[in-house]
Amino acid sequence: MSHETTSPHPIDRAAAIVGSQAKLAGFLGVTRAAVNQWKAGDRQVPADHCPAIEKATHGAVRCEELRPDVDWGVLRERSTRQARKPAEHAQEG
Repeated sequence: MSHETTSPHPIDRAAAIVGSQAKLAGFLGVTRAAVNQWKAGDRQVPADHCPAIEKATHGAVRCEELRPDVDWGVLRERSTRQARKPAEHAQEG
């Protein structure tokens, strides 16, 4: 008999970090039913909510876990470039 250990769903982990599914829903401006549908797999987490969930969980639940179908590397690279620009301009002046 196999005793596989499954890790908690990323939505469960995010809810535990912020306090509850209701608090996660409130933070995102969605219904608790929507959060339940994401967890159940009835609907995917909208990609535009993933960065907010990552931020709310201080990086413990990453966008890549929530939506592995999205190329988050492209967005992360763009964000890194934008963060460097102000520093580069300050050095020029």
